[in-house]
Amino acid sequence: HPPPLSREEKRRRRRATAKYRSAHATRERIRVEAFNLAFAELRKLLPTLPPDKKLSKIEILRLAICYISYL
Repeated sequence: HPPPLSREEKRRRRRATAKYRSAHATRERIRVEAFNLAFAELRKLLPTLPPDKKLSKIEILRLAICYISYL
């Protein structure tokens, strides 16, 4: 077993964990924004009636598959 951590070591480890969590959350937010932007761009390329109809991500993917097959 490793020796128990001192208070200072625990504090440092907790701070590093919080910093890591914050950095991870920021990276994840950027990833999700890029993902959503890509779906929005794909959505603009798909013909639907009405043209401004709101579609879920799965609907966008399914419509893209059909549209590509049609081409």
